[in-house]
Amino acid sequence: MNLQSEIEYFTELPLLDKARLVAVVVHELAVEARGTYGPTLEQIQDGARLRFVNELVCRLARFLEQLLADDTSRPADDIIIRMLLAERADKAAERLVRTAYRRAIHGFDRYDTTVAIDN
Repeated sequence: MNLQSEIEYFTELPLLDKARLVAVVVHELAVEARGTYGPTLEQIQDGARLRFVNELVCRLARFLEQLLADDTSRPADDIIIRMLLAERADKAAERLVRTAYRRAIHGFDRYDTTVAIDN
């Protein structure tokens, strides 16, 4: 995965498509986090990774809100993509994020570009 091309791709997306993609990434991260726990509350198998995913989801949800509100203080697009796709010392966490991101991109590509029609 080429980090710079992913940054360029995301940066070139229209605002609504950026929001859609971030929402899909959040969903896919939550799906990946399911592998960190069992069927009961006592069966958390990887608390550190669950916390890691929760922190990413929290940051992405805030970014999504800022994006939709057109908040100019939001993080730059490249910061968000680097936060997701930069290499990590924890290779299992890196694989988790990249797997979620790949599924998000593939699911996102199946849809036509969002079109906003002014009435």
